[in-house]
Amino acid sequence: MEIDRVDQIIEKHQGEASSLIQVLLEIQSENHWLPKRALERVSEKLQVPLTRIQHIATFYKAFSLVPKGRHKIHLCMGTACHVRGAMRVLDTVQDLTGIKPGETDLDLKFSLETVNCLGCCALGPVMEIDGKTHGKIAPGETADVLKNYG
Repeated sequence: MEIDRVDQIIEKHQGEASSLIQVLLEIQSENHWLPKRALERVSEKLQVPLTRIQHIATFYKAFSLVPKGRHKIHLCMGTACHVRGAMRVLDTVQDLTGIKPGETDLDLKFSLETVNCLGCCALGPVMEIDGKTHGKIAPGETADVLKNYG
């Protein structure tokens, strides 16, 4: 991410230290992760210690300090989804993408995470990609769903 873009985001929030989380969220949204260079610039411009920024970035699950894929796959492993075959869906997604939960593929195309609940238990098993819910998904359907996220 270009430092000029980081500066624009900071300026949008009038360089207020109270806007730190908002600034980090915008950087994360555009870049899919928080590069160290960007955090150092935020620290300098907002006059917030880098250690404080890193503490916030590691505390909130919304932030990542490592590159993430353009498409975020969340697979529900909650009870309703689990009993309806979520593990088989997870195995299939892992085979198709070559990544395990918590990982990102080398092309930075997909990041895979398992979650405890996506809040739509009646649709289990549920896979969410970039916020779009794919319910009652069968292992055999996952390849077709993933193809839509080229």
